[in-house]
Amino acid sequence: MLYIVLLAMVAGFLALRLYSVLGKRTGHEQPLPKPAEEHQPRQPLPRTVDAPVERRDDAPRLIQPGAENGVRALVGASSDFDVTQFVDGAKSAYKMILEAFWKGDRDTLDWLVTGDVKQAFERAIDERESAGHVLDNRLVSIERAVIADAGLEGGEARVTVRFDADIAAVTRDADGNVVAGSLSDAVQTKDLWTFARTLRSDDPNWKLIETDEA
Repeated sequence: MLYIVLLAMVAGFLALRLYSVLGKRTGHEQPLPKPAEEHQPRQPLPRTVDAPVERRDDAPRLIQPGAENGVRALVGASSDFDVTQFVDGAKSAYKMILEAFWKGDRDTLDWLVTGDVKQAFERAIDERESAGHVLDNRLVSIERAVIADAGLEGGEARVTVRFDADIAAVTRDADGNVVAGSLSDAVQTKDLWTFARTLRSDDPNWKLIETDEA
């Protein structure tokens, strides 16, 4: 399903340095950027907060119906989990991952993505490079980002975020000729990305473990 989604991104808008860590320790922590629209220096995906989710005025609108219990479970297991900061970090990660995939930046993807997602990204990049194609994609805007699901599986916290975004995309051949897409028309996308983190780990970062269409 993930591979099909990636191909659809390549054909329609061609879907990414990745996210909330989302991150792999390499002896030095690489911070994540703030939300795409802010264009500020990268910061780590926030995981600490001053108040529980219920006390944040803007938190309820960032949680879809049905996900509240899962978020409460996360707060109960890790009181420093903050909804608003997490969603902001997830938006930054979304931009980083997409841009890393589009550029074929395997090093960035390596510390932001794991498992089947990483394999699918690398496979798509390999096929694209073999065909001599280059993606000229741009994340125009993230119209909406909300927590669609959350919970605990063993000692692992998982949060699924729904992203509604506009992406302009073009695929070019080795000579720079347009093969598909258009930068003048943005394509609406609706994605579900799941991030995970081991709660008892010293690593505060979250990694992307699953993607799907909303």
